[in-house]
Amino acid sequence: MSLQCLVFDCDGVILDSVPVKTRAFARLAEPYGEEARDRFVMYHTVHGGVSRYRKFQWFFREILGRDISPEESQEWGERFAQYALDEVRRCPLIAGAQQTLEHWHGRLPLYVCSGTPTEELCTILQERGLFSLFTGVYGSPPAKAERLAQIVRQAGLDPADVLMVGDALTDRNAAESVGTQFYGVGPELKGGDIPWGPDLTALNAWIAERL
Repeated sequence: MSLQCLVFDCDGVILDSVPVKTRAFARLAEPYGEEARDRFVMYHTVHGGVSRYRKFQWFFREILGRDISPEESQEWGERFAQYALDEVRRCPLIAGAQQTLEHWHGRLPLYVCSGTPTEELCTILQERGLFSLFTGVYGSPPAKAERLAQIVRQAGLDPADVLMVGDALTDRNAAESVGTQFYGVGPELKGGDIPWGPDLTALNAWIAERL
């Protein structure tokens, strides 16, 4: 087993944008009352890395007791982007992210595998001057595990030679499902049996030891 490819989630791994998106989800649910808002925020927090559209479906089923229509899903998606995009364009990078990406660019293939819609994800990374560092940038749909498997196939590698870097259980579960290595970032994954850091400042050295 070696390390021949790096795959990064975006929110909470490259961009410090998780709080921004949490506020956007809370704002969407605010008209339905404090309990609805708090339950939605909790669901979002526990299901980091899941497409926002699946979260909208959950809210309508569990809180409103009905399925969301395609028109409502589109409207919620547009409002979410309106609430979040300006802040995401300005939010800081996770500590160590810039250095990690620039260090391995041109040495290993770098990919993004995110729950953010692909078009929006590409726009944000282009505006932040990061898009050109990646071999490929992929968002949702499909779900994280399916998207990660697609990246591994595209890279033509054994999954065991690929590292997924993520900040949520969704990311870890995707890595386990596909068979890649995994490095956890941030508070949600602290204290487990996986390689972990509060940010990316120690990731360069960790990768270098495994080449």
